[in-house]
Amino acid sequence: MKTTSKWHPSTLPSQADGAPSPSSLLARHRITEEDLELVRKLGADLVPQLGKFIEQFYLWLADQPEYREFFSNIDRVHAVQRAQVGYWERFFGANIDDSYLLERWQVGMRHAEIGLSLGTYCASVDVALSIFADELADPKILGDAHPRAVRAMTKLLHLDMAVVVDVYTRAELDKRGRQARALNEMSTPVTALADEILLLPIVGIVDSQRAQDIMTSVLSRVAEVRARMFIIDISGVAVVDTAVANYLIKVARATRLMGCRCILSGLSPAVAQTVIELGIDVTGLETRATLRDAIEEGYRAVGIELRATGG
Repeated sequence: MKTTSKWHPSTLPSQADGAPSPSSLLARHRITEEDLELVRKLGADLVPQLGKFIEQFYLWLADQPEYREFFSNIDRVHAVQRAQVGYWERFFGANIDDSYLLERWQVGMRHAEIGLSLGTYCASVDVALSIFADELADPKILGDAHPRAVRAMTKLLHLDMAVVVDVYTRAELDKRGRQARALNEMSTPVTALADEILLLPIVGIVDSQRAQDIMTSVLSRVAEVRARMFIIDISGVAVVDTAVANYLIKVARATRLMGCRCILSGLSPAVAQTVIELGIDVTGLETRATLRDAIEEGYRAVGIELRATGG
């Protein structure tokens, strides 16, 4: 199974994980040192007014559906507001290094952890830019450099968004990968019927990826318990194609190499006919019509006697 790159929200991902460096991000967004200096000059005017900006921002946020879900606690609201002040102070400081990117990385991670959507985040950035733009409506603030300064601030905001979206996407992919692995483990429930007998009932659709996961789980479990008999029941499988049938045959052969006998049970007439029509080589594949037949054979093979009890 393909896995995602290893990373942790407390550290900036390395370039080996596909994370760009500060210099490459600046180049990608065409942010020059002149742009950064213009952002710092804007900050000289805006940072002292951050309290007013935060107040306006929360007037907008209070009307959003996520507000009650994520900001119902007033202490949390105050904590987030303090964090936002720090965020913008760092933004207008415009020192784009690894620690700057790490702070943006952690913002994205927190958004992913609490489940705040990217749509809401992007809207909030747009609102923030609008509020700042209103504060900067007077072109006398920087004279002729005013349009370039606003453009520089916009480019740096886009860089921030790129980092946040990147970590958010990585977190979502990591979460989905963990969920997929958990589902695969649930879909291959290898059960011990006795000390040396294992059973795997397969239900639903089996594609090549799931078949490969089944082989991995089976061989691992056989080695773990030193099983002498392994039963795979496919009575709950409606369709078996060539690739899946070949994987099941490979499982049977691999278990034999480990000293474990494998029985395939529950072949429906339709599946049996498909196997024949596809010309799949089933030489050496041991089968039983029903799971009961396979279990009885398994118990006999390990020397366990089954006796019927009277009512």
